[in-house]
Amino acid sequence: MNETIQKAVLIATKDLEKQIDAQMDRLDNLDADELRLLKEKRLQELKRENKQKAEWLANGHGTYTELADEKEFFEISKKSPDIVCHFYRNTSERCRIVDKHLNILANKHIEAKFCKVNAEKCPFLAERLRIKIIPTIALIKDRKTKDYIVGFTDLGNRDDFNTEMMEWRIAQSGAINYDGDLTTPPSLGKKKPPVNTHRSIRDGYDFDGSDLDELED
Repeated sequence: MNETIQKAVLIATKDLEKQIDAQMDRLDNLDADELRLLKEKRLQELKRENKQKAEWLANGHGTYTELADEKEFFEISKKSPDIVCHFYRNTSERCRIVDKHLNILANKHIEAKFCKVNAEKCPFLAERLRIKIIPTIALIKDRKTKDYIVGFTDLGNRDDFNTEMMEWRIAQSGAINYDGDLTTPPSLGKKKPPVNTHRSIRDGYDFDGSDLDELED
């Protein structure tokens, strides 16, 4: 793990240093002192970014993993502010489709922890988070459930949606960074209002946010 972290930090450092050098070449109108101060400031930002990336990787970010039980889920939630958690069953083919996309996104978005939980092996957690439909992806921020992706309705209501569609939908919750247009699904050509993340509790999902501190107690 330490070797993996060091390699990732080294690659990120080299890429950012190249960007800094390119920017410096374009700033011909600044004098030497101004250039030096600007570069020092950017290098400090670089150090902070690399430290954060190292912490993410040390906490298991960058990979899509299965959690053994509810205890591990709560431990993860204390270390990772942003969590994308897939509740699945082995008998569901659609859960395997979700696995494929989340495995790709976990590697791309190391700012969030991507994981999955067998709903049948963790009935307490599934019940308290009101998981009724499989697959369901719980999107958690600062130990509070902020959003759910229930089935494939928000993903074009089809099994052959692309990974970009899943990425866009997850980004609606703020769980991952997203550079695109949140009002426009990547697979559609026209504007669409943001996904409604305030469904009624009668539908089985409390979008006001289940507090994991209360659930763990």
